[in-house]
Amino acid sequence: MGSVTIEKVYDELKALRGAVDAVRKEIADRFLTPEEELLVEKAMGERRGGKTVSLNELKREMSRKAAK
Repeated sequence: MGSVTIEKVYDELKALRGAVDAVRKEIADRFLTPEEELLVEKAMGERRGGKTVSLNELKREMSRKAAK
């Protein structure tokens, strides 16, 4: 095992900080805020109520409008 220097420790800490930052960003993207949860619930209610269109229907509609 090689000798431990301040530089090696510093480099390891920098690498760990980068990993922690990446994990922190990943975790933040995995959970919804209360406002986002309400929006999802509203959207699901609209879908159940038949107030939405499928992506394919939307694409067809947009194509028709673009052709005009």
